[in-house]
Amino acid sequence: MIPVQPQPEPQDFSERIREPGAAFLNKIPHPTTKQWEGKEYWRRVLPDMRKSYNDICAYSAHWISPVTGGHSIDHFVPRVLQPDLAYEWSNFRYASSKFNARKGTYTILDPFQLEPDWFVLDFDSFLVKPNLNLTPEQKAAVQNTIDVLKLNNDEGCVELRQNCVRWFRTGEITFTHLERVAPFIAYELQRQGWVEKLHQS
Repeated sequence: MIPVQPQPEPQDFSERIREPGAAFLNKIPHPTTKQWEGKEYWRRVLPDMRKSYNDICAYSAHWISPVTGGHSIDHFVPRVLQPDLAYEWSNFRYASSKFNARKGTYTILDPFQLEPDWFVLDFDSFLVKPNLNLTPEQKAAVQNTIDVLKLNNDEGCVELRQNCVRWFRTGEITFTHLERVAPFIAYELQRQGWVEKLHQS
């Protein structure tokens, strides 16, 4: 995970999302799962979210393919806990369906509030780890986020990191392309001084 810069809401957001959502919540302030059906107005801005956040999942920091990737809008504060935020752009995080489901109603670090370098990539194991310079409380928060999202327990995630680095090392992809599709990996390669080393190897 890396810090994500919040993007402005679409100009017609209130008309398309906030206003119909508010009308629904005025009638049913605390909807059940069944009552939410058909009222998922936030889905109307999924294309806007994709464009605003450059197809990058807020939680995995990987590109979500428009063709094969399942993308979604996660409510960072779950709507079951705060229905009044269900139709607020500021509560939306662009995420792959897989990581959205893993987060669920758990509390994790918010990429909108994240400080740089809290998550680091160990290029020996290709596992994501807390920065050793963090306080014990900060390390625990990072580790909890890693565990909830299964960033290290998913073999596919680890293999993709390995592949991205190998593709860059062998020249199959450029660093610019790596920054585009896997910004966390690209950032860590640069931060740890691996970009030049891999080019020289």
